[in-house]
Amino acid sequence: MVQSARSRTVLTLYTTAEDIQCHRVRLVLAAKGVSYERLLIDPNKPPEDLLDLNPYGTTPTLVDRDLTLYDTAVVCEYLDERYPHPPLMPIDPLSRARLRLAAVRIELDWLTEMDTIIAGGRPADAARKRLRQLLLSSLPLFKASKFFLNPEMSLADCLVAPVIWRLPWLGVDLGREGKPIVDYGERIFHSQGFTRSMTAEEKAMRP
Repeated sequence: MVQSARSRTVLTLYTTAEDIQCHRVRLVLAAKGVSYERLLIDPNKPPEDLLDLNPYGTTPTLVDRDLTLYDTAVVCEYLDERYPHPPLMPIDPLSRARLRLAAVRIELDWLTEMDTIIAGGRPADAARKRLRQLLLSSLPLFKASKFFLNPEMSLADCLVAPVIWRLPWLGVDLGREGKPIVDYGERIFHSQGFTRSMTAEEKAMRP
C-alpha cells in the first residue's frame, strides 16, 4: 500500500523523468543539499494521491508536511527561503527582479520552442532554428558573469542549465559561435549537484 503524501514526514517531490520544470526543481534541491523523497510518475497517468494534493495533477508538485505547492517558480522560491544556505537569489531587489524576469522570458520563449521540438513533425525544424537564434542572441547574458546574470549560482541557473543540457537531445547545435554558452553549461554539468539532480532518462540525453 502506498503511503499517503499527506502523512509523509519527509519532503516529497512528485516528478517526471524528463520534464525540464521537474529538473529545475530537482536542481534547486540538489544545490541546497536537501534530502527528499523523489516520486517518479507517468504524466499521462497521475496517481490518485497526486490528484488529491494538486487538482491539476501536474508536476512538479512539492509536499512539505501539510503544505502542497505546484507552480514551479513558487516551488523554487519556497525552497530557497525554506533552506536559505546557500542562497540562490541575490540580496538586492533590482538583481532579483532581473533574474525573475529572465526566467519568465526563458519560459515563454525557450521552453515554448522546446515543446514544439519535442512534439516533432514539420514544425520541429523551424523551432530548432528559432531556439538556436534565441540562445545566441542571449550570448551577452552568458558573458556578463560566471553564472547567468549573476556572479554566483542562482535560481535562474537552475532553469538555464537543464535547457543547455538538453540541446544535443533536441538536435540544436550552437556551433563555434555558441562556445560561451557551452562553456557555461560545462561548469555546471561537472558539479555533484547537477549529477544528483538528474534521472536516468536525463543522463541518457547525452552520450
